[in-house]
Amino acid sequence: MKSPSNPTAWLAGYIPDLPTPFDESDRIDLNAFARLCERQIAAGVSAIVVCETAGEASTLSPAEREFIIRAAVDIARGRVRVIAGAGSNSTERAIELTRRAEAAGADAILSVVPYYNKPMQSGIFAHFQAVAVSTALPVVLHDIPSRTVRELADETIARLCQSNRFAGLRDGTGDVTRPIRLSALVPSGFRILAGDDATALAYIAAGGDGSISTISNTAPQLCRAIFSNLKQCRLQNARHLNRRLLTLESCLSRQNPAALKYALSLLGLMDSAVRLPMVELDEPAKGAIARAVSEVADEDLAGAAQA
Repeated sequence: MKSPSNPTAWLAGYIPDLPTPFDESDRIDLNAFARLCERQIAAGVSAIVVCETAGEASTLSPAEREFIIRAAVDIARGRVRVIAGAGSNSTERAIELTRRAEAAGADAILSVVPYYNKPMQSGIFAHFQAVAVSTALPVVLHDIPSRTVRELADETIARLCQSNRFAGLRDGTGDVTRPIRLSALVPSGFRILAGDDATALAYIAAGGDGSISTISNTAPQLCRAIFSNLKQCRLQNARHLNRRLLTLESCLSRQNPAALKYALSLLGLMDSAVRLPMVELDEPAKGAIARAVSEVADEDLAGAAQA
């Protein structure tokens, strides 16, 4: 599948950060998970992300993580890449999760800046270097300071990119000027992806390669159309299409992933169950999600229950 001239060409467009469906007994709902995967594959995505933010990774046991990754690989059957979340605030733990993801068949791993510990940039650099040398898989860095407290500095990214082990960045800062800055610091094959749906359109228009996205779980075809228009420099068309998602995106961002799961339950794709410390939405929030979903054009949601 890899292109010899650009082995990271697949790391582009709107890539969904998939939720983990649970049944009424709090077990992973494999049938619902397969529906989510197949819907995204049918929409033409290049990759899917599992066991990450929307996937409630912090509540999954190592065995559950491995189960989900293997399931995604089996469902994908080489039609899309599988990116596995494998981050931790313990370097040893991140290495363990990375090796498990590789053994389960993942195509790449997504590794977040260590959270809670508040390491200095030299510590962050050493952490990611240790993760990278532990695996043959490409590593996608994840910078999301709203959750980790510490940012991943541009200069640290540039240092890490001196190794070809790092394939790209999921940038959750919302800083739409970052693609321009980073393009001068990283190799041409290093992919720069938005990690914040609210600013994804502007981020891609500024030179980003795509978005690892929550909203694309709800309307993957629409997100693909937005990206296509952006790449063809049809910014007005992209903005027009993106407006359909603004209300829903705002609702999802407030209580992710509970809001995402409820939206997908309205589409008949999965149950809305979450794990503690997350709880299901209250009635006002459910009403807001229902109204937001109804505002998205029917054609953009077509086939949801049949996927």
